[in-house]
Amino acid sequence: MVIWAFAATAAAVVMGLMLALYRRQVRKICRQMEFLKDNRTNLRITSDLPLSEFNELIDGINDIIDRSRKRQEHMLQNETQLKETITNLSHDIRTPLTSLDGYFQLLQQDGTEEERLRHIGIIQSRILSLKEMLEELFTYARLQDIDYQLELERIDVGKCVYNTVFSFYEEFEKKGIEPKADFCDGHFFIQGNEEVLRRTLQNLLKNALVHGHTEISMRLFCEGGKVVFQCSNDTEMGEEIDMEQVFQRFYKADSSRTHTSAGLGLSIAKGLVERMGGEIFAKLDGKVFQVWIEFEIS
Repeated sequence: MVIWAFAATAAAVVMGLMLALYRRQVRKICRQMEFLKDNRTNLRITSDLPLSEFNELIDGINDIIDRSRKRQEHMLQNETQLKETITNLSHDIRTPLTSLDGYFQLLQQDGTEEERLRHIGIIQSRILSLKEMLEELFTYARLQDIDYQLELERIDVGKCVYNTVFSFYEEFEKKGIEPKADFCDGHFFIQGNEEVLRRTLQNLLKNALVHGHTEISMRLFCEGGKVVFQCSNDTEMGEEIDMEQVFQRFYKADSSRTHTSAGLGLSIAKGLVERMGGEIFAKLDGKVFQVWIEFEIS
């Protein structure tokens, strides 16, 4: 009887000690969580008890804390990007609007018919650039919708490339550049969307015209069961181009933002190509900037 009484007393002492340790640890965790709630820190919940069940609970709490921190960081990043977006858009849209206002005032003043026609032509040009900018923003917004789906069908890449490049003939002439084209013969079919592919090619060519100086070249060829289109242009900003950012929204290598563009062309091209199941990437070879798009041949 004495042994049983001693064992019962020892068990009660151990249980009491364990309960005290549990309560102490719970109070410590509450203090740690209160501190984490009121302070931005990388500290984590810790445990002094060598019990697997308790440590599993601590790991679960720390996992929730880590996920919450990541969400907060993502929200802060999105907030920063939104502020940058608003700043960029206000600048890009204000530029043609300011120009329009100035030329409308000139149009109201007395002047020769030749001057009036020249001002009208400039106004039409500014309206067109503003329309293209807003169309870029609309397309980019649609691409951010994960439910946005393209209607895909069997299309001829070669035919689309030929027609799109030919439609830029006057743009090349105005720029004073004679483009080099190396297109292989034949028909190359893919599962895609002809209107979207044309829009993608237009964005690549516009980017080359804006940033190219004396040389623009294009290639269309087949390799490894894929049809590949490459668009290249020389650039004076080779060292200033951040190749990891070229497909990011509103990225412009020229910090002065002298071109009337929202800086969405390559970002939109990337989104459209990927929606058609293709790949797009950019390279910088010395002072030659290259953009490649490729699709599996159907």
